Amino acid sequence: MKVKQISIFLENKKGRLWKALNILRGAGINIRALYLADTSEFGILRLIVPDPELARKVLEENDFAVKMNEVIAVELEDKPGGLASILKILKDSQINLEYIYAFVHEKKDKAILFLKADDIDKTIKALQDSNAKILPAEEVYKL
Repeated sequence: MKVKQISIFLENKKGRLWKALNILRGAGINIRALYLADTSEFGILRLIVPDPELARKVLEENDFAVKMNEVIAVELEDKPGGLASILKILKDSQINLEYIYAFVHEKKDKAILFLKADDIDKTIKALQDSNAKILPAEEVYKL
């Protein structure tokens, strides 16, 4: 139920994002989803990749600071209100989100929402109790 995500800390300098992504390209690692947040001094690049352990290894070997954590992947309707329906489940369960990001994929009318919450196990239970479709990591990595 939990998907491993890598977070790469990037100095806010020209070429740092390219360098990190080029390292992954060189290792044959395809990116399934990404989210980039930045401040004036640094950025955090969050990635879902098919082999997060390999991605972490090659990035650390090239002097990038990398953290691995877990997120939840939820399949939802790609239509107005799809995201709101998932957020209502979390609101009603009093779950605090740290961040979310989403993408659409080849399944017609479906999107995948990645979410990081303060209590991941409580979040999984709330979503399951509401019949939300949580995707297993193996399925996400193969998208």
